Amino acid sequence: MPTLWLVDREFDSKGLVRLTYATTDGDRTYTKELAEQRLYASGGVTAATEVEADALEAADPADEDRFAAEARRMAADHDPDETI
Repeated sequence: MPTLWLVDREFDSKGLVRLTYATTDGDRTYTKELAEQRLYASGGVTAATEVEADALEAADPADEDRFAAEARRMAADHDPDETI
Protein backbone atom coordinates (compact mmCIF):
# COMPACT_ATOMS: atom_id res chain seq x y z
CA MET A 1 0.00 0.00 0.00
CA PRO A 2 1.39 3.40 -0.90
CA THR A 3 1.94 6.02 1.78
CA LEU A 4 0.35 9.39 1.09
CA TRP A 5 1.03 12.61 2.98
CA LEU A 6 -1.45 15.26 4.10
CA VAL A 7 -1.23 18.14 1.63
CA ASP A 8 -4.49 20.03 2.03
CA ARG A 9 -7.23 20.51 4.62
CA GLU A 10 -10.41 22.44 3.83
CA PHE A 11 -13.26 23.33 6.19
CA ASP A 12 -16.70 24.16 4.80
CA SER A 13 -19.64 26.04 6.27
CA LYS A 14 -21.54 22.79 6.93
CA GLY A 15 -19.01 21.47 9.41
CA LEU A 16 -17.23 19.09 7.02
CA VAL A 17 -13.48 18.77 6.69
CA ARG A 18 -11.97 17.63 3.41
CA LEU A 19 -8.53 16.07 3.79
CA THR A 20 -6.33 15.52 0.75
CA TYR A 21 -3.33 13.22 0.90
CA ALA A 22 -0.83 12.87 -1.96
CA THR A 23 2.15 10.83 -3.03
CA THR A 24 5.52 12.57 -2.83
CA ASP A 25 5.55 13.01 -6.61
CA GLY A 26 2.15 14.78 -6.40
CA ASP A 27 0.72 12.50 -9.08
CA ARG A 28 -1.79 10.48 -7.04
CA THR A 29 -4.21 11.64 -4.34
CA TYR A 30 -6.71 10.35 -1.84
CA THR A 31 -9.43 12.59 -0.43
CA LYS A 32 -11.76 11.93 2.46
CA GLU A 33 -14.42 14.03 4.13
CA LEU A 34 -15.49 13.83 7.73
CA ALA A 35 -17.46 15.88 10.17
CA GLU A 36 -15.42 18.54 11.95
CA GLN A 37 -16.68 17.22 15.31
CA ARG A 38 -15.42 13.74 14.44
CA LEU A 39 -12.04 15.16 13.51
CA TYR A 40 -11.64 16.83 16.89
CA ALA A 41 -13.10 13.90 18.82
CA SER A 42 -10.62 11.51 17.21
CA GLY A 43 -7.68 13.69 18.25
CA GLY A 44 -6.87 15.00 14.78
CA VAL A 45 -5.36 13.51 11.67
CA THR A 46 -2.02 11.92 11.01
CA ALA A 47 0.69 13.30 8.75
CA ALA A 48 0.35 10.30 6.44
CA THR A 49 -1.95 7.44 5.62
CA GLU A 50 -1.64 4.20 3.72
CA VAL A 51 -4.21 3.69 1.00
CA GLU A 52 -4.95 0.80 -1.34
CA ALA A 53 -3.64 1.64 -4.81
CA ASP A 54 -7.07 1.18 -6.41
CA ALA A 55 -8.51 3.92 -4.16
CA LEU A 56 -6.10 6.58 -5.48
CA GLU A 57 -7.06 9.22 -8.01
CA ALA A 58 -4.96 11.18 -10.46
CA ALA A 59 -4.12 14.65 -9.17
CA ASP A 60 -5.33 17.68 -11.05
CA PRO A 61 -2.32 18.73 -13.15
CA ALA A 62 -2.65 22.27 -11.77
CA ASP A 63 -2.09 20.92 -8.23
CA GLU A 64 0.66 18.34 -8.86
CA ASP A 65 3.67 20.58 -8.16
CA ARG A 66 2.10 22.07 -5.02
CA PHE A 67 1.04 18.64 -3.74
CA ALA A 68 4.48 17.15 -4.45
CA ALA A 69 6.26 19.96 -2.60
CA GLU A 70 3.93 19.72 0.40
CA ALA A 71 4.06 15.91 0.53
CA ARG A 72 7.87 15.96 0.46
CA ARG A 73 7.94 18.62 3.19
CA MET A 74 5.56 16.61 5.36
CA ALA A 75 7.60 13.43 4.82
CA ALA A 76 10.80 15.24 5.81
CA ASP A 77 9.33 16.98 8.86
CA HIS A 78 6.94 14.41 10.36
CA ASP A 79 6.59 10.75 11.21
CA PRO A 80 3.72 9.14 9.29
CA ASP A 81 1.65 8.50 12.44
CA GLU A 82 2.31 11.91 13.96
CA THR A 83 -0.87 13.87 14.70
CA ILE A 84 -1.06 17.11 12.75
